[in-house]
Amino acid sequence: MEDKGFAVLRLIFCFASVMLPFVYGDLSYSIPEETKRNYIVGNIAKDLGIDSRSFFSRKARLDFEGTRKRYCDINMNTGDLITLERIDREDLCGQKPSCVLKTDLVLENPLEVHRLNLHIQDINDNSPKFIDSLIEMEIRESADKGNRFSIEEAHDEDIGQNAVQRYSLQKNDNFILSADSNKVELLLENTLDREKQKLINLILTALDGGSPQRSGTVVIHITVLDANDNAPVFSQSVYKATLPENSPPDTVVITVSAADADEGINGDVTYDFGHVSNNDLSIFSIDPKSGEIRVTGVIDFEERNSFEMRVKAKDGLGLTSYAKVIIAVTDINDNAPVIYLKSLSNPIPENISPGTEVGIINIQDTDSENNKQVRCSIQQGVPFKLVPSIKNYYSLVTTEQLDRELVSDYNVTITATDEGSPPLSSSKTVQLSVADINDNPPVFEEQSYSAYVTENNKPGSTLCSVTARDPDWRQNGTVIYSLLPGEVNGAPVSSYLSINGDTGVIHAVRSFDYEQFRSFKVHVMARDNGSPPLSSNVTVSVFVSDVNDNSPQILYPTPEGNSFMTELVPKAAHGGSLVSKVIAVDADSGQNAWLSYQIVKSTDPGLFTIGLHSGEIRTQRDISESDNMKQNLIVSVKDNGQPPLSATCAMYLLISDNLAEVPELKDISYDEKNSKLTSYLIIALVSVSTVFLTFIIIVMGVRFCRRRKPRLLFDGAVAIPSAYLPPNYSDVDGTGTLRSTYNYDAYLTTGSRTSDFKFVTSYNDNTLPADQTLRKSPSDFADPFEDLEATAEV
Repeated sequence: MEDKGFAVLRLIFCFASVMLPFVYGDLSYSIPEETKRNYIVGNIAKDLGIDSRSFFSRKARLDFEGTRKRYCDINMNTGDLITLERIDREDLCGQKPSCVLKTDLVLENPLEVHRLNLHIQDINDNSPKFIDSLIEMEIRESADKGNRFSIEEAHDEDIGQNAVQRYSLQKNDNFILSADSNKVELLLENTLDREKQKLINLILTALDGGSPQRSGTVVIHITVLDANDNAPVFSQSVYKATLPENSPPDTVVITVSAADADEGINGDVTYDFGHVSNNDLSIFSIDPKSGEIRVTGVIDFEERNSFEMRVKAKDGLGLTSYAKVIIAVTDINDNAPVIYLKSLSNPIPENISPGTEVGIINIQDTDSENNKQVRCSIQQGVPFKLVPSIKNYYSLVTTEQLDRELVSDYNVTITATDEGSPPLSSSKTVQLSVADINDNPPVFEEQSYSAYVTENNKPGSTLCSVTARDPDWRQNGTVIYSLLPGEVNGAPVSSYLSINGDTGVIHAVRSFDYEQFRSFKVHVMARDNGSPPLSSNVTVSVFVSDVNDNSPQILYPTPEGNSFMTELVPKAAHGGSLVSKVIAVDADSGQNAWLSYQIVKSTDPGLFTIGLHSGEIRTQRDISESDNMKQNLIVSVKDNGQPPLSATCAMYLLISDNLAEVPELKDISYDEKNSKLTSYLIIALVSVSTVFLTFIIIVMGVRFCRRRKPRLLFDGAVAIPSAYLPPNYSDVDGTGTLRSTYNYDAYLTTGSRTSDFKFVTSYNDNTLPADQTLRKSPSDFADPFEDLEATAEV
């Protein structure tokens, strides 16, 4: 029957907690103690008007004050407030008339804090108890009718109606019960007679007002004596004292005093605690003789701020009296603020805007009043600040734009200081990392690069390397190199160069030829692996340097062909006169194209000389009659490379003043072994000269008759243009290449169809005078013949 009543009471409390929640602060619920695990207290989502589906995303949680136990939690799916463990009101609140468990409901994103007050309702789960199961008393038979004898009241850990409400005494002939809220006494109704009854046993029952009702009993064993008719009397019925927390052991709290009117052993009073919990016995002690109550344990205001105890005074024959001692504990500032990191975004993207919340800080101080007031601050020099939010919550927000490349980690120290005297403070360091984003393109170490390579290099040889740095992290800072598409001399750049994508080393794909191109430019791109990727470009200039891989090329005289070119040198040429010039070019450049000329073989070594760098052939002395008419020169042209390269040519010179002396030569060559052929040529030349003189006489006669000049002799003269010069050959004065100040023309005579003659003219000051050379036009050749006519007439 008792269990059934208890169940009914719990249902009543459950109904009251759900249907009629008390409102204290934001939300208040009532819950009976001793509820089982997962008991539904109420639906927080419904009462606050919040969608329960947002509880999980907003990281809903409960923060309890003053205790580390978690009595309740939130069902994230339904929004119900459920119990996590058994709640014992007596352990939680003791004898306090109101037992309220306070907690904060914290919701993030955005931050909201709601105060929940859980009123723990008492149920009748404890029976009244007496401190002793047997009370022994000695009462003299001389005790007067109406005398009162105090009995220590029963203690019930429940409160209110569930506490002790009344007492009942077993029916007897001598005593009746006198009880009120403060004391329980036996009232002597009829005098005692030791001779009739020496021992009296009474049963005292204490009853509470719960449903079902609970009770506790004690046996009172009375020994009837003669005398001691006065019990000790306390000086105060209630003693009050104030005790600072953290008082050291052996501190005197208060002294109680009781007097006994009896004398001798009947007046000797001893002191002891009445009904005191085991916890109180571990904290306080009482001197049985002096009545001093001293501290023996730890006094902590945050654990318990008041004590209420019963003190008993007993005389020598067992008469007792009781008094109440109330000790109030005062708070001192002995607890530093505690910093709790409730939420933290770590790492933080470096592109978040200033003012973004990255963490939630909660500050708690278990002291009271001013000792509980806390100021919170943050160190200087970091791009963060604390913004007060709700109650004792702070938001940690950014104050400026973050840059991981400048600072990648921050150690943020938060300091909380209370208002106590002296103030106490605590600090907490929060390590925040900055997450990288791809906000920096690769940057080349140089604005442009130059690579130098000699021609005829081996394919695959290294030209140079480019390096780009990216201050970003991991793949955002990983650089990949590539060549941008383009053309070099009409061909793709990839057919000339390649680049290592990881190292930036540039290689030649093929061999280069300086004579084809001397330099070209390519563009290299450095790209990171970010998303999206960033890139930058740089120009690489490749310069091809020359090597001596081309021999000199002789343009004049032409070294090929069956015919040969012959230079006509007047017999009257003086020493130092220009008679011809060897023209050569070299496709190389610089020192490799610096040509030098040398006569390696000649018919008369002392007659002609050649300019070392100009190639000009000049007479060293005046021409004499004894000099051989035919002069053959072998000229060597050598460049200045390492090693030097060379070429040779043959130059044929014919010493003669006029065409009449020129023999019919089909093949003039310098061959000392062909002396017989030379004789035949001389004979032929003499014959031709005779015929020519005869012809001259006839012409002079005709001229004399018709008075006209013999121009028909040269009507067949044809000008041969200068030798073709390739456009890629340089024309530099003093290096052996063709000089622009010279022009050479060749003519074919009418009477010489099997022989080639070269008539040289020069626009240089050192060439032969016009009257000592063969002129280019037929009219120029007429004057010498006029002189011959005048001689004949004479």
